[in-house]
Amino acid sequence: MPRLSEVIAELDALWPPERAESWDAVGTVCGDPDAEVTRVLFAVDPVQDIADEAIALGADLIVTHHPLYLRGTTTVAAGHFKGRVVHTLIKHDVALHVAHTNADTADPGVSDALAGALDLRVTGPLVPENNLGRICELDRPETLAEFAARAAKRLPATAQGIRVAGDPDMIVRRVAVSGGSGDSLFGAVRAAGVDAFLTADLRHHPVSEATQQTPLGLVDAAHWATEWPWCEQAAAQLDEISDRHGWGLRVHVSKTVTDPWSSHHTSPGAPN
Repeated sequence: MPRLSEVIAELDALWPPERAESWDAVGTVCGDPDAEVTRVLFAVDPVQDIADEAIALGADLIVTHHPLYLRGTTTVAAGHFKGRVVHTLIKHDVALHVAHTNADTADPGVSDALAGALDLRVTGPLVPENNLGRICELDRPETLAEFAARAAKRLPATAQGIRVAGDPDMIVRRVAVSGGSGDSLFGAVRAAGVDAFLTADLRHHPVSEATQQTPLGLVDAAHWATEWPWCEQAAAQLDEISDRHGWGLRVHVSKTVTDPWSSHHTSPGAPN
C-alpha cells in the first residue's frame, strides 16, 4: 500500500498547489506522511459528519474541495467545531487534504465535472487566463425551462433546488458553467455570448443588472450541488492512478448532503 506522501504527491500533480489563489488554503491539513493509505473518501466539505463517515468507512484519507481553515487559526482546541474535526481525524489516524481553487482551474477541473454531470460538451474555458469556468454546447437546443429542469434532474437534490432568471421559453444552445460562486464572472459570460449561465450563489443586484443588460438566462443551483460532481471526477482520477501503480486503493465518494440549507418555503405574502 502507498504511503500518504506518495498519494499526496499524485494529488498535487492533478491539482498543483501553486495554482491556488493567494488567499486560499489548500494542501494537507493533518496526517502522517509515512502512514499507509488503503481507503480514501472524497467530499465537498470537511465537516464533522464527513469525519465520522470516514471513520465508519475505515478511510485513512479524506480529500475535500473546501478548506477547513480558510482564514487561518490560532487554535485547534476541540471546544471549537473545526478543532473537533481535527481532533477526531488525528485520534483515528485519518489524514485530510484540500484541493480548492487549484481544482477549480485544473484541466479537468470542477467546472468540467459540472458540465459532465449535465451532459454538456465543453468547447473551452470561460476565463482563459486562469482556465476558470467552461463554455459548453447542448446536444440539441432547448428552452431555458428545459435546461433548468435538466440541471434539477442531474445535480444532487438540495433544499434550494434550482432558481431561474430570464424568459423560460428562450432557446438555449450555448451555456457557460462555473462550479461554486459565479456572479463575479458576469463580464466574461457576456463576452462569451452564451445563452445561459449555470452557477451558484447568485446575488440580487448582479442578477438584476445582468438580466437588464442582456437576455441572458441564469440558472442558480446550490453551491454544494455544483461542486459535488467534482468528487466523482476526482475519485475516478485517483482510481486510475491507483490502478497504474498497483496500489489497490479503495476510493469512495460521500453522498452525505453537507449543503447548509435544510428546508425551503415559498412565501405567499405581498411586498411590504
